[in-house]
Amino acid sequence: MSGPNSPRTSHIMPNYNRADLRFARGDGAWLTTTEGEKYLDFGSGVAVNTLGHSHPKLVQAITAQAQKLWHVSNLYEIPEQEALADSLCENSFAELVFFGNSGAEAAEGMIKTMRKYHAAHGHREKVTLISFAGAFHGRTLAALAAAGNPAYLDGFGPAPTGFVQCPSFDIGALEALIDDTTAGILIEPVQGEGGVRDVGTDFLRALRALCDKHDILLGFDEVQCGIGRTGKLFAHEWAEITPDVMAIAKGIGGGFPLGAVLTTQAVGEVMQPGTHGSTYGGNPLACRVGSTVLDVVLEDGFLAQVQDMAVYFRQHLARIIDEYSDIFAGLRGSGLMIGLECVLPNMDIVTALREAKLLSVGAGENTLRLLPPLNVEKADLDTAIAAIDTACQTLREAQTGEAS
Repeated sequence: MSGPNSPRTSHIMPNYNRADLRFARGDGAWLTTTEGEKYLDFGSGVAVNTLGHSHPKLVQAITAQAQKLWHVSNLYEIPEQEALADSLCENSFAELVFFGNSGAEAAEGMIKTMRKYHAAHGHREKVTLISFAGAFHGRTLAALAAAGNPAYLDGFGPAPTGFVQCPSFDIGALEALIDDTTAGILIEPVQGEGGVRDVGTDFLRALRALCDKHDILLGFDEVQCGIGRTGKLFAHEWAEITPDVMAIAKGIGGGFPLGAVLTTQAVGEVMQPGTHGSTYGGNPLACRVGSTVLDVVLEDGFLAQVQDMAVYFRQHLARIIDEYSDIFAGLRGSGLMIGLECVLPNMDIVTALREAKLLSVGAGENTLRLLPPLNVEKADLDTAIAAIDTACQTLREAQTGEAS
């Protein structure tokens, strides 16, 4: 135990490996440090800053709402919450929405809702949820148990039970795991932390048919891949199927903490008063920001522009992969949710890109994530491409020097 005179460098709990950067302001796709250095932000707060930094419509929305009302709790009707729920349902499969504050909270709410649905219909034995190897659903104990990553669970005692992981995206292997206790299937249409792996439309369609066959629920985690990230409002739309329940967060708040569980009427109506709640969830401030993000993303031409920028960026990244095959091995993901399979350790590449003033994010399976704002401009993509070229040259020269 440290005494009152023990030296310390920070009062912040040491659970993050932080880069030695402090940002003072942001504008569009750019961040500026306290020392005045500019960085191109292609991490977007890990797919959070949908519209980049200091978007004028978001600044106006949050300022106007902050001058009126921040928080009243869910003991009362909240018009801003109703408006956002109406917009989400109008533009998705959903008929009911529950609001929380984060992706983990949304995933937790989805898990509870899927189990409660079966209990409400007289099948309390149906509690098991099947997920997939490489999944990430958040940092609560239930969300970690759903993903099943031993490293994330280590040291936190017994994990919640009722979760099974399928080792691959294989329908036969998945169906073999279904039994009388199965409540449903959880999946990210595009895995984020697990390595930016796109599940694919054929597999999503097969999942829908399998859940219907066995009378179990299909739950999508679109915390990272939703809200336009793949070029559709939700990633599962590419497969032209719908889930029974879905968790969203990150991009819907554009940088403000906001998450939600979206359900069909049949599924969501089982969550009666007392079954679930959130003190801050759906407060006027968060929902006003969320509505503004959604309004912008749904403007005519916005998602088409996301798709165009994704094609442009991916074409140039394909050239980089060919040219630097000693550094990158392949391209993953969908839309502007981009993964580069790495030959070198991915965090070495993250560091080299940061030195070239481009911010990126690591992921599983030795993958590098590039997550630019959805309203990124072509000039910023060109700057990013040049920075990646520079970083690759630096890394190659370092390898050559070590080899000699």
